[in-house]
Amino acid sequence: MAKEVETFIKLQIKGGAANPSPPVGPALGSKGVNIMEFCKQFNARTQEKAGKVLPVVITVYKDKSFEFVIKTPPAAVQLMEQSGIKTGSNEPNRKKVGKVTWAQVKTIAEDKLADMNCFTMDSAMTMVAGTARSMGITVEGEFPGNN
Repeated sequence: MAKEVETFIKLQIKGGAANPSPPVGPALGSKGVNIMEFCKQFNARTQEKAGKVLPVVITVYKDKSFEFVIKTPPAAVQLMEQSGIKTGSNEPNRKKVGKVTWAQVKTIAEDKLADMNCFTMDSAMTMVAGTARSMGITVEGEFPGNN
């Protein structure tokens, strides 16, 4: 018989760096989840992605057991890495802070495709390019997709 789900918890944690301090501890502790057990499992599964911000969705069951799914890093974080900037622009329509190429956008879209709400590579690339635009990052060149 399937376990009864109590709640879902969504967090963004750096790979290999989960610890009981906020935001992890309070979020899990308030639901009665064993915080140290989660931290051990998360750190073991994300050692190869150490330092990268990883979204995680934790499913908490009625008996206080849990399981979690680790997603790919957010498109905004990947765009900042590709363009070499620390933060996005506070006025993205006026001040541009970085540049990426369509090849870099395609690489990010391929990585994120499983977690995105789209079916084609062209639409995934358009979504990543929109994220870049809203951060003040210029996408250089012509869109290589099917017109």
